[in-house]
Amino acid sequence: MKKKFLKTSSALAMAMLGLMLLSAGCSGGGELQAGTTPVSCTQLTGMAIAAAAIGLPTTGAIVTDARSVPPGGTGVAATGEYCQVKGEINPVDPAAPKIKFQLDLPDAWNHKALMFGGGGYNGTVPDASGNVPAGPLDMPKPLARGYATFASDSGHQANQLGSRDGSFGQNDEALQNFAGDALKKTHDVALYLIKQYYAGALPQKSYFAGGSTGGREALAVAQRWPQDWDGVIVLYPAWAAASLDLQFGRITRAFAMPGAYLNLAKRKALYDAALQACDALDGVRDGLISNMQACNSSFDPATAMLNGAPLRCAGGADMGDNCLSDVQIAALKTYGTAISFNSPLGSGETQYPGFNVWGADLGLAGDSAAQKTVRLLAMGDSQPAQPMPTDTPYWATFWDQWVKYFVTRNPAFDSLSFDPQQPGAWQARVDQLTILQDVNKTDLSAFKARGGKILMAHGMSDALVSTRSSEDYFRRLQSTMGNATVDAFVRYYEIPGYGHSLSTVFNAAWDSLTALENWVERGSAPVAQIVSDTAGIPGRTRPLCEFPAWPKYMGAGDVNLAASFSCATQ
Repeated sequence: MKKKFLKTSSALAMAMLGLMLLSAGCSGGGELQAGTTPVSCTQLTGMAIAAAAIGLPTTGAIVTDARSVPPGGTGVAATGEYCQVKGEINPVDPAAPKIKFQLDLPDAWNHKALMFGGGGYNGTVPDASGNVPAGPLDMPKPLARGYATFASDSGHQANQLGSRDGSFGQNDEALQNFAGDALKKTHDVALYLIKQYYAGALPQKSYFAGGSTGGREALAVAQRWPQDWDGVIVLYPAWAAASLDLQFGRITRAFAMPGAYLNLAKRKALYDAALQACDALDGVRDGLISNMQACNSSFDPATAMLNGAPLRCAGGADMGDNCLSDVQIAALKTYGTAISFNSPLGSGETQYPGFNVWGADLGLAGDSAAQKTVRLLAMGDSQPAQPMPTDTPYWATFWDQWVKYFVTRNPAFDSLSFDPQQPGAWQARVDQLTILQDVNKTDLSAFKARGGKILMAHGMSDALVSTRSSEDYFRRLQSTMGNATVDAFVRYYEIPGYGHSLSTVFNAAWDSLTALENWVERGSAPVAQIVSDTAGIPGRTRPLCEFPAWPKYMGAGDVNLAASFSCATQ
């Protein structure tokens, strides 16, 4: 049990404490010195954090609630007593939403901090007591390991669309917060409160973990505030966020064409045909496509076979659930190819790559909660249309919201009429947004010089953020900084069968946090990393191969064990 703050009747002592709380520097820490009597959990309620304590413009912050949470859970799920803190960071623009945050402060603190990233358009506060993306089920979560953990909603509160709600984009400050500013503001407030609670002590190490938008946020903090972070865990990062939105628009318009949308049966036909053609390219038929580059090079739905019959419908017309029409094949090939821009965008991007469509779960049938989520994050349950249905593909809703609230700021605008490759009068606005949203700086020298480390991974079958985009980012790092330099502080892995944040084929579980700790704190670089499956075949393992390598079956041994595979490039 943490020693509680000893109340004193000394007016002078209380005045001195108040002065120290208000005089914090912009690093996010207060002026309390190590060894100072800590503030109790309940006494955090109502605590004000001055704007001067936050490194980007705000009008200060306040703790709205702080309460002690008793120990709970058993085994690896056991969590000791901790103080759960909730609060708000106030905007400069009175019309902008507040940033809402949560900070969990364990009594048995390990003197480290971990911030969680969000997802989609954010709008809700991630569970600070939760796990890192693709975290292991057989290890304690960060809070249970003793981390002070925190997260925010990135500066707006979502409506019924949840992480697909882009309506906040009509406000400039809210948009800037979402694009990255909320990360710094939340970090500084969290460190200020950590310092008050732990007798003036600051974290000895600080980490960030996120996937998708959270992956973009992880790269953003390494790029923009390298002095604040010692390591980041980056899963399936949507780093070129606005460029990805434009690709979403291209794909949405393709599947909105009459007859182009695939029902569940047609998606299964495509999936099965791709497995039949590509599964053995890694040396064994195991239900996973590991040699994705070879599959992308050789598989064509227009010429593929399914159980001995052509996948393409006879004559190209829609002939039922077991084949694909020409318009459906054309839409799928749009999904699988890059969008190219006539001239560089404001951020400098010239394209956004296509997706690994062949062999990906585009949203198959199934009523389990996991499969429903996979379907939501892929092709949904209805065709893109105007107005945009809420059960349409995630990327279609995302595009619709971006056009309506980020670009045109006209909720009545028809997003399907917006050509992402010919924005016309909206080109300047699109360029502005790419400058704001695309986190594409690949000189991370300041982060490396601090000793920062990056662990990045992406599922090969991601239908929402392109795996090839992560490959592109990693190659740019190497081009900018040199292969040997990048190897000293970055690892990038690709996971066969894993989709976007969740999969019923191969649901990844990887103890990335321990690997990051060992690298940052002990100088032990990751070797022979293993990823486990928790859904397709629970307990199945594969080696995590450093890109561009992939798991190749060695010709003998249990196909469900990582030891039966080597990391190969051909």
